Formats: sequence, C-alpha cells, structure tokens
Amino acid sequence: MSALPAIAVLAILILVHELGHFMAARVQGIHVNRFSIGFGPVLWKYQGKQTEYALRAIPLGGYVGFPDDDEDSDIPPNDPNLMKNRPIVDRAIVISAGVIANFVFAYLVLLVMTLSVGIGTVDQPGVRITKILEPNAPAAVSGLRSGDIILAANGTKFDTSLTTLDRFQSLIAKNANQTVDLQVMRDGKMLQVPILPDGEAGKGRIGVRLDFTGKPHRRAVHNIGEAIDNATQSFERLVVMTVQGLKQLATNFQNTASQLSGPVAIVAMGSELVKSDAAALFDFTAIISINLAIINILPLPALDGGQLVFLAIEALRGGKPLPEELQNNVMQGGLVILLGLGVVMIFKDSFNLLQQSGLSPL
Repeated sequence: MSALPAIAVLAILILVHELGHFMAARVQGIHVNRFSIGFGPVLWKYQGKQTEYALRAIPLGGYVGFPDDDEDSDIPPNDPNLMKNRPIVDRAIVISAGVIANFVFAYLVLLVMTLSVGIGTVDQPGVRITKILEPNAPAAVSGLRSGDIILAANGTKFDTSLTTLDRFQSLIAKNANQTVDLQVMRDGKMLQVPILPDGEAGKGRIGVRLDFTGKPHRRAVHNIGEAIDNATQSFERLVVMTVQGLKQLATNFQNTASQLSGPVAIVAMGSELVKSDAAALFDFTAIISINLAIINILPLPALDGGQLVFLAIEALRGGKPLPEELQNNVMQGGLVILLGLGVVMIFKDSFNLLQQSGLSPL
C-alpha cells in the first residue's frame, strides 16, 4: 500500500504536464481533439464537445493531440486556429507550457510543504566537523580539529537551516587553491582560521567529514515571507542539483549510467520515503516534477525540447518549416526509442529489486 502514494505522484505529475499543454492551447483558442494520460490500449475515455479524454494502459507519459492531420476532422485545413496555422510564438508557448507547469507545480509543492510541516532546522548555527580525513589535508594543516563548528567563511555566515552543509561545500568547491577565512567556534572560543582548499577549479576540498550541529527537526514558519523565501531556496537548490546530475551524466556517462532509475525504482524510492517520513513525499514530488521538466526541455526527439528545435529551425528559415514527413519520422523514431528505454528501465529496476529482496527472477 505504501507504493500507492508514489504511483499517485507520478500520475499527478504527468497530468500536470499535459494540462499545461492543454490549457495553453485552449486559452489561445487552438483546437485540441485529444487529451491522453498514458499510451497504448484505452482503459477509459470520454468524448467532450471538442476533445476526447482518455486514460491508457502504459503509464509512461501522455499527450495532447491536435486535429491538424486528423482525416476524420471536419475542421477546414486553413482554419487559423489549427495548431500548424498559428504563429511560431503561439506554438512555442503551447509546447513549453508543460515544462513551465511542472516547474510551477514543484515550487507550489515546496511552498505548501513549508507552510504545512515547517522548515527544516537545527538549534545551533554553523557546520560541525566530525572528522579530519587525512593528516596532510588542508584542514589538518590549517589546525582544524574534530568537533570544531564553522560559523562563517569569507564573511558568509551559516545559520540554522539545513542548507548550511550544501552552502559550505559549495563555497569550498568554488575556492580551490584560494585562501578561505573561516570563523570557528572551539570550546566556547572564537577563532579565525585561514585555510587553502586543494583540488581542481570548481572542485575544491579540505579533507573533512561534516555534519549538522544538532539533530535536524522542523519548526513552524514565522510568516508567509519566510515560507516563500525558504521555498524559493529549496526550489533553486533542487534545480541546480538536477542540472548538475544531468551534466555529470552527459560528461561521464560510463561511470554514472548505472545510477539511472526507471519508473519502478522511482516508485520504490518514493515508497521508502513515505515509510520513513510522510512529509518526505513533498520533497519527492518536487524533485520528480523538476526532473520531468528539465528532461522534457532537452533538445531530443519526442520531447518538448525536440519540438522547440523544429520551431527554432523554422524561424531561422524565415517561417518555412522542415518537411512534415521528416519531422514526423524524427519524432516517431524518438518516441519508439523513448518507450523502448522505458521498458528496458522497468525490467532493469524490477531485476534489481528482486536481487535486493533475495528472490531470483528466474
């Protein structure tokens, strides 16, 4: 039963994405004849005045259909409200709306989480050093010790929020081979400790293990402004983390491909989060929504980004689109690859889950 909330989250996020496309078209008066969640055989459908709404068997996405090339449509081919007859900007808005909807939804989820379950915090500001990893590491050379609490670095103060570890690690990473002035609390005394992180540019390190200054817990927000600020910071952090993860996948595919997860693993992960902390379902929803948005905007066939590439080429050609047959072949080929990848990931995830449970899939 714990898997049901995670499955519901995936279904809701697909619905939000497709609703973004649908509403952007409807608001502009563009004809829409199909709205589908999932692919494959129809499980349920309803024919409205203008649009057929359907729920299909394969829950790996969805689509909004337009009557532009529907032979059964009674709309004249020169109708100005057909998608293909609208200006490039109008079409770009429709195509981009799904991504925008997922970003907006992720932010709203984080805001609701902040207002309902509070802000993650600890009682004492700063970052605690729990271990010096190497005797010759920059931390050891500078005189830092296990138990020291870093209160500030280069004038940046660390508060009681749960983003302090990320902020400190990011500051150190950006200052490789450059002196960083630390303000350190040790046994009730304030110390000034200069340190020189080593490593490559953007990958500075000082050779320590870090932790929070106390046990993380949640507190109620003081006002709506604090809630908005916290949700904004969380949203920015998740977007940056997602982009960095995709960048690492692209630049170091061989070592990171094994970390890819399909829908089965995502549901399993969400189920475990629900068991440990129901509030974690908010974070899970926001992370998946942001991932869905960023992946869809990539310039790949069958994704929103691929369609935007076609529009960009059309704009560069003075409003002359690429041959329709070429576009259809590219998009259909991309869809086949995408669905095939989804099926492969389902089998991979299922096999891994069976191994982790100690069962044999054979």
